[in-house]
Amino acid sequence: MEAKKSKRFRISLSWQIMIGLVLGIGMGMVFYKNTTAITAMNNIGTMFIDLIQMIMIPIVISCLTVGIASMGNIKKLGRVGIKTLIYFEVITTIAIILGLIIANVFHPGTFVDIKSLTAGDISSYLKSAKTYNSDGGVWGTIMSIVPTNIFASLSAGDMMPIILFCILFGLGTASLGEKGQIIIDFLNAMSQVMFKVTNWIMKLAPIGVCALIGATIAQMGISALLPLGYFVGLCYLGFIIFIVGVLGITARIFKVNLFHLLNYIKNEIILTFSTASSEAVMPQLMERLTDYGASKSIVSLVIPTGYSFNLDGAALYESLAALFLAQAYNINLSITQQITLVLVLMLTSKGTAGVSGACFVVLLATMSTIGVPASGLAFIAGIDRIVDMARAAVNIAGNGLSAVVIAKSEGEFTPKDDKALVGGSVVTGR
Repeated sequence: MEAKKSKRFRISLSWQIMIGLVLGIGMGMVFYKNTTAITAMNNIGTMFIDLIQMIMIPIVISCLTVGIASMGNIKKLGRVGIKTLIYFEVITTIAIILGLIIANVFHPGTFVDIKSLTAGDISSYLKSAKTYNSDGGVWGTIMSIVPTNIFASLSAGDMMPIILFCILFGLGTASLGEKGQIIIDFLNAMSQVMFKVTNWIMKLAPIGVCALIGATIAQMGISALLPLGYFVGLCYLGFIIFIVGVLGITARIFKVNLFHLLNYIKNEIILTFSTASSEAVMPQLMERLTDYGASKSIVSLVIPTGYSFNLDGAALYESLAALFLAQAYNINLSITQQITLVLVLMLTSKGTAGVSGACFVVLLATMSTIGVPASGLAFIAGIDRIVDMARAAVNIAGNGLSAVVIAKSEGEFTPKDDKALVGGSVVTGR
C-alpha cells in the first residue's frame, strides 16, 4: 500500500525542473550581487551543462553513423539531405521575416532611450565574432565543414565536420555489407550506453536549472529587465506566434498534430527553456523522436544538422533585435535595406553551432550592413539570457517538428498514437 502511494505522488521530471526554476529565481533575488553565491551557482550550473555536452558527441557519432549506414545508398541520403536543407531554409527565412514584421508593427525601439540603458559586457562575444569572421565569411563556413583532423573537430565540438565524417563513415560501413555489421553493432551498443548515462544525468536537471537561473537573476536583478521589458515581451510574443502560426500551419500541411508532438517532448522543451541551452537536450530529443515514430536514420541526420541550419528562434530574434536597435538609434531602414537584412541573416545565421554566444556573433556580423553601431548590442546583453531561454525552446520545437515532417515525407513515420496525426493515416516505409 505504501509503495502504491509513493508511486502515485511521485513528482515528474518536468515538475521537478519547474520547481528548480522557481527556487532558482528566489535564490537569485536573495543572493543579489553576492559574488560568492553567484560563483557557486555558476559553477554548479556549468558542471551540469558540461555533463550533457560530454555525452553529446558520442551519441551523435553513434546514432548518425548507424542511421546513415541503415539508409543503404547515396541516392536516398542525397534526397533526404536536400529535402532537409530546403525545409530548414524556408522555415528560418519565414522566422526572419516574422521578426521584421513584428518590429515594424510595434516599433519597440522608439519606446527606449538608448542613453538611459546600462551597457553590458560583450567582450566575450566580440572575441567569438573575431574568430568567426576570421574564418573567411561564407566560403570559410563552407570550407570548415571539411575536417583536416577529425579528432581536432571532436575535441572542439565542431558539429558540421563531425556530421560530414559520420556521413562518409556510415556510407563506408554500409558498403562493407556483412563485414560492416560488427561496426554497426558496436555503435548501437555505444548509443544505448550513452542514453543510459543521459538518463542518470537528467536526474540532476532540477539542481542544474536552479543554479543556472539563480546565477542569472543574482547577477543582473529583476530591475534590469524593466527598461527593456517591452522588447522582451515582443520577443516572447513573436516566439508564440511562430510556434502557433508558422509551425502550426506547417504541421497541418503535413498532417501532424503539433501540440501532441510538443506535449510528447515537453520535458526537453522545459529543460531547454530553463537552461537556455538547446544542446543540453539533443540526446534525449533524438531518443524521444525515435520513440514518437520517426525512423532512427532520419532523426539521426535531421536533428544534428538542424542545430546548425534550423535555429528558428534565433533567426526570429536576430531580425527583431536588429530592427529594434536601428529604431533605438533613430535609423530608418527602407524596404530595400530590410530585404538586404533578410538576405544577410539567411547567410550569417547558418553554421554557428558551437560558437559561443552565436546570436550575438551573428548580430555583430550583421549590424554594419544596416548602419547600426555594433556597440549597441551591449545595451541588450543584460536581457539576453532571459530571451535566450525562449529562443532555445523554439529551436527545439522547430527541430522536433522538422524530424517528424521529413520522416513522414519519406514514409518513415510510424506513430504510436493516433493523436499524432491530423486526419488520415501514413504509409510507412519501415
